Amino acid sequence: MALRDSLSGHPSSERLLAVTDSQKSDETTGNAPENQRPSAPSPAAFAARHPVPAPAAQPGAAAQAPVVAAPAAHTTPLEEAAQFARVEEDGHVFLIVNGEEFPVGQYPDATREEALGYFVRKYDDAVSQVILLEQRLAAKAPASDMHKTLKHLAAQVAERKMVGDVLALDARIAELQAGIKAAEAAERAETEAVRARELAAREAIVAEAEEIAAKDPAAIQWKTSSNRMNELFEAWKAAQKNGPRLGRSNEDALWKRFRSARTVFDRHRRAYFSQLDNENAEAKRAKEALIARAEALSSSTDWGNTAAEYRHLMDEWKASKRASRKDDDALWARFRAAQDQFFAARQAANEVIDEEFAANLVVKEALLKEAQEILPVTDLNAARKALQSIRDRWEEAGKVPRADMGRMEAGIRKVEEAVKAAEDEHWQRSNPETKARTNSALTQLEAAIASLREELAAAEKDGNAKKIANAREALEAREQWLETLRRSAQDFS
Repeated sequence: MALRDSLSGHPSSERLLAVTDSQKSDETTGNAPENQRPSAPSPAAFAARHPVPAPAAQPGAAAQAPVVAAPAAHTTPLEEAAQFARVEEDGHVFLIVNGEEFPVGQYPDATREEALGYFVRKYDDAVSQVILLEQRLAAKAPASDMHKTLKHLAAQVAERKMVGDVLALDARIAELQAGIKAAEAAERAETEAVRARELAAREAIVAEAEEIAAKDPAAIQWKTSSNRMNELFEAWKAAQKNGPRLGRSNEDALWKRFRSARTVFDRHRRAYFSQLDNENAEAKRAKEALIARAEALSSSTDWGNTAAEYRHLMDEWKASKRASRKDDDALWARFRAAQDQFFAARQAANEVIDEEFAANLVVKEALLKEAQEILPVTDLNAARKALQSIRDRWEEAGKVPRADMGRMEAGIRKVEEAVKAAEDEHWQRSNPETKARTNSALTQLEAAIASLREELAAAEKDGNAKKIANAREALEAREQWLETLRRSAQDFS
């Protein structure tokens, strides 16, 4: 119990003097009998006595390097450690490994237990570091960092300047070396996979930029393509800043391609917008000329001719090219203002005229009603006289408001057309040439009917039924024609 109590801590006031191999080269070592030196336990037995605690789960472990909590300090009981050491009265300590002794150092002016405990603590420190490395390996910490630490720790253990089961510790270190080596290989493979994915992503950025730059400048949608090119550039910068390194040769080659695509795109864009500015300026000048003509006509009182001229100006405006949106809207406002001024003045003038013509409308409404009473035309001469009288008074009545002009003109025109139709019909009936042609047709048809009657009588005499039927059919048709012509002749008479 006194031995455990003396080694339970690391007193800060201990007088320690570790003697190096060179300093103790002249010291003599004890030669304990071979059968009194305990054999070293196996690595499996060592691990069973000192299990590795499971690493604590850390938040965000998937997004960053694992954080492993430091294990509790390992402690080897002095009774167990005493199997692997020999301590002399003067504080010299020797490590026993498979029957072979290794001088560890000297802890002078102290008891044997204190000397042994000092060098056992060195062993416990090494075991604690091994446990921590095992935890980090299980938590998939970066293997390259662990490799350096393990290499330094293995060198310390190989010096045999500590007391404990160093063979089991060597085996445990060897297992760690193999595990770290495998982890390094896995990390290299993952790094290569990540680099391959990053290279493919960077290639995709460059390829899309080259595709955009290769489009026909006359057909490209510049706003959409410019936004997309900016997005690709931001993606490139983010990949450069946060992504894995691809190697100088790969990065330089990809950047040259990307920069070249952006340069071509920018050159095409500047050329396009320069040409567009020229076209907009030309369109602006052309429309300003149209505006000048429209403004010059805005005060005209030649309503008919000026309205026609404005229609021509509007056709020219529609056929002209567009200026920039800002300029085109302002130009259209000026052009429309000139038209509005003219048509507003014309509307005001028409309203005054319509007011003056309201009385004329009352007169013409009465004349139109009188004209409509002529219909239907039964007496052509009377209808002609009545219509002529109405026409004279119609002209004397003067103009009517614009809104009623169409209705009034259509009403009187309907009466005029009806009288004209009656005149045409009367002419057809009294036309001497038509009458002569009708009389001639009557004479010819009467002769044909007389001949057919003779043919029918002959057929009946012969008793030929077929000839009788044909003669009767032809005779009936001619007689119907004759009746029609006689009625027409009566009309002419």
